[in-house]
Amino acid sequence: MASAMRITSTANTLNSIENQTSEEEDGQNLWSSILSEVSTRSRSKLPSGKNVLIMGETGAGKTTLIAKLQGVEEYMKGRGLEYLYFNVHDDDIDDHAMCNAWILDGDLYHKGLQKFAVCGENLADTMALLVVDMSRPWTVLDSLQKWASVLREHIDKLRVNPETLRDMEQRLVRQFQEYTEPGGDHSASPKRRNPMAGEAEEECVVLPLGEETLTHNLGVPVMVVCTKCDTFVSLEKEHDYREEHFDFIQSHIRHFCLQYGAALLYTSMKENKNIDLLYKYLVHRLYGFPFDMLAQVVEKDSVFIPSGWDNEKKVAILYETFQSLKREDKFEEVIVQPPVRKFVHEKELGAEDDQVFLLKLQTLLSKQPPAAAGRPVDTTNRAPTGSPRVSNRSATANMANVMPMQPGGQTSEGVLANFFNSLLSKKTGEGGGANNTPRTVRKSGSKMGLDGEPEASSPTSPSPPADMEES
Repeated sequence: MASAMRITSTANTLNSIENQTSEEEDGQNLWSSILSEVSTRSRSKLPSGKNVLIMGETGAGKTTLIAKLQGVEEYMKGRGLEYLYFNVHDDDIDDHAMCNAWILDGDLYHKGLQKFAVCGENLADTMALLVVDMSRPWTVLDSLQKWASVLREHIDKLRVNPETLRDMEQRLVRQFQEYTEPGGDHSASPKRRNPMAGEAEEECVVLPLGEETLTHNLGVPVMVVCTKCDTFVSLEKEHDYREEHFDFIQSHIRHFCLQYGAALLYTSMKENKNIDLLYKYLVHRLYGFPFDMLAQVVEKDSVFIPSGWDNEKKVAILYETFQSLKREDKFEEVIVQPPVRKFVHEKELGAEDDQVFLLKLQTLLSKQPPAAAGRPVDTTNRAPTGSPRVSNRSATANMANVMPMQPGGQTSEGVLANFFNSLLSKKTGEGGGANNTPRTVRKSGSKMGLDGEPEASSPTSPSPPADMEES
């Protein structure tokens, strides 16, 4: 009986020990699952500190481009080095991050400010955007070469470990070679991966790069963004651009992109074209988001070429459409800057009030002499108070008013009387008729003959007119 009781107690003790052990194991499993979940979440959390450096000429639309990504309609443009950001949200893990956007001024005087945006520590987390203005296509190629050189110069000055920089360059080469078209087996179940990390990738067969591909490897991803592509219509109307001109420009830009391993995107902020595509490609290259957008080369104003898709053979397809242009033509000789139109800046005059204008006109008219007002001044030799027109008065009275007083007290009327009497006497003397009028009339009224002697008055001689008599 006693032995049975000892066996029963021993069994109970063993059961309690087993139950306690199972509870401890369950607790450990619970903690292990919690720690595993936290660790998984921490690994899948969006990385912070990603940067986008935007470079380009003044007026190319750099600030407007980032403001569109940020969703801001009203913004203020800065100087030197601007800082903006845009939000990145991941719906799968319900996490978000802020991507830093540094906008460098178009003046080369401010190129030294790059050191505040890109340094040796964050170079591996940086992507460069080269923005060009397609409303002025004759500046595109020079602008790309200039700002790429500025970026290369800044990276060379950074104190980056040569091995680290070499790894970054090799990573760009692998990304270019391993590019696959979306829609294949690789895109059926896209997986998140960090494109900036140096993690080992599965080995696969890759094709060698072309002779002109990644010859200028900067170690950071580059994207060329062409803005204001909505101005192609005005280029066709105002500057006689044709399809082959736009293909010629695109071919040179794509050759530049191949040299730097860069992606290419045509945008229009005015028409909100390809802005969403730009955002998706940026988060794909910086955060490893899946990307399933195909290349677009059909529409001339909405071109999109991801890094790794293009090669020299695909660019050569554009040359097949050339009619008057050739592949070896120089860019600056075909895409010529139009002559600058010089506008004469005339002073703008505001319209005066009617009453003010009439008062000024009245003042000007009042200052003019009455004789000259309203008609041109007669410069011919005439009497001071005479008129070019014949008045209604008799010629005798008109001329009597303008003749001055003669010496000796003789009035002008007497002189006129002598003048007309001499004319009458000439006509009568020549005719020899009965109405013989003396040639000269003296003041006393006696008549003179031809010989100068006084003659007797003839009853038939007419008397001078009343207005010719002496007063």
